[in-house]
Amino acid sequence: MKRAIVIAMLFVGLFGASWAAYRVAVPPQAEPELSRFVPSGALLYVQARDFSSLLSEWNQSQEKRDWLASKNYGVFSRSRLFLRLKDAGGEFSAAAGLPATSDLLPQVAGRQSALAIYDIGKLQFLYITRLRSTDFAGSALWQTRSSFESRTAGSINYFYRKDPDSGRETTFAVNGDYLLLATREDLMARSLELLGGSKNPSVAEEPWMSRSVAAAGVPGDLRMILNLDKIVPSPYFRSYWLQQNITDTSHYSAAISDLTREGREYREERTLLKRGSAQPGQAKGSAAVADLLRLVPAKATLYEAKADPDPKDSLELLTAHILSPHLSPSTTEKVAPDVQLGNGETGSAADLETRIDQPPPQNSAQGDNQAALQDALAKNHILAELQIECTDRDPSGVFVHVHSAVAFLGESDWDQRAVQAALVGFLQPEITTGQMGMGWNDSSGFSVLDGLWPLSIAVRGKYLIVSSDPSLMDDTLDGMKKKTATSAAEFAAGFDFDRELDNFASLTKLLDRQSPSEANGPTPEFFSENVGSLGSTLRNVSSEKIVIHDDGDRQTQTVVYTWAH
Repeated sequence: MKRAIVIAMLFVGLFGASWAAYRVAVPPQAEPELSRFVPSGALLYVQARDFSSLLSEWNQSQEKRDWLASKNYGVFSRSRLFLRLKDAGGEFSAAAGLPATSDLLPQVAGRQSALAIYDIGKLQFLYITRLRSTDFAGSALWQTRSSFESRTAGSINYFYRKDPDSGRETTFAVNGDYLLLATREDLMARSLELLGGSKNPSVAEEPWMSRSVAAAGVPGDLRMILNLDKIVPSPYFRSYWLQQNITDTSHYSAAISDLTREGREYREERTLLKRGSAQPGQAKGSAAVADLLRLVPAKATLYEAKADPDPKDSLELLTAHILSPHLSPSTTEKVAPDVQLGNGETGSAADLETRIDQPPPQNSAQGDNQAALQDALAKNHILAELQIECTDRDPSGVFVHVHSAVAFLGESDWDQRAVQAALVGFLQPEITTGQMGMGWNDSSGFSVLDGLWPLSIAVRGKYLIVSSDPSLMDDTLDGMKKKTATSAAEFAAGFDFDRELDNFASLTKLLDRQSPSEANGPTPEFFSENVGSLGSTLRNVSSEKIVIHDDGDRQTQTVVYTWAH
């Protein structure tokens, strides 16, 4: 008997060890991707690794409280988009028989979740989440199931209800730990059939999604995939897309973006798939961007480097950020001009010859001078350009000064005298009637205009740098001593949000100064109040950086948001 017990114990021990080794060798089976249960035909697909936790963090965050109390949200709440969404929410509430508000969302938020949108204008979507049925049993939606019709698809029961006035449909189903919500019955039925093992086409099998997933890395905390072939032509996308870069977006067929949160950094990895076959960007231009980035001084709060710019873009960059701010016309008055009462004459017969259907003639001298400056830049093929910005306060702390610098890396050495002459020719008609202030003085390795405006220029072989501030020029030239520390890229930019927020608020308050009659108006000033309140909401964001690479058939973008804590 004792021998039998010992043998049984050895058997149990060997079996336990073998089972443990098997469990180590064969990891637990991963949960299937929710995209397998989403019917084909979607325009946009969003998935969250843990939607419930993300929603809970947002609801408890200071950023949410600040945003809801901000003037930026006040303007948004009166926008046409917000009102349309509010109307749609009312229609869904009528169809579901209960208020479709933010209070309902935590009740239906599970762990791994997916949302697929099929029609932007009609807001038709399917939502799937992994949520224990016991957790959903106490929700308001489940409690009202008796007011829904009970139907079946794929041997799974679901609940359906339609509002006769708006025609909106609401349907939901619970199958094990899966909760499904849809605004179209056919989407629910097809999804349940896929969940039951049907071989019907799913969104995961469509080329725009499969190619996007194959091109991306490991999914982040949030993943968004867009079918740009269908989204870009949509009139709703063109109307409500904030960036207004429809032309650029139309070059891509699909896009995928993964947001991963790691400590103080939020990293967003984007991949945009190009239409048809495309060649990768020029290697010289990409390497030139990395070379120029070493010139960015520590005091810079904004920088932007671009490979292979168009000559017209380079001219616009130089004139808009260095030259034109000193040549701009006076600000537009907000108060109507006074009427000058005379003897009743409103014109003469000669006015009948004045054309009002054509723009007024431009200053030909200014046009010739701009052409000369453009020719000076075009003589040297520009591989990359760099824009640098920073601000500081005057000693009184009242005024904010904006300092700028622009750097060009050419394919060959620059002709310093030719560029200096072109700059003088461009500026002279606007700031002097003669040659006063149009001479160049040498100062610490660069040249400065000898007038009241300290415009600076430096040439270092293939490098051309123009700055509105000698101190910024000094700091930029110090970068020539550094080694290139970044990899080649088509585009790179960074913004120090923490250092610029207060200066932005002070500057825009002065620029948006209101008259007494406007001080209590319903519409806040755009920069100082509307945009400023959004900046205050995101005060804890310290900085943002973006790097873009061109890989032939795709473009990859890495965006890093750094938080103060």
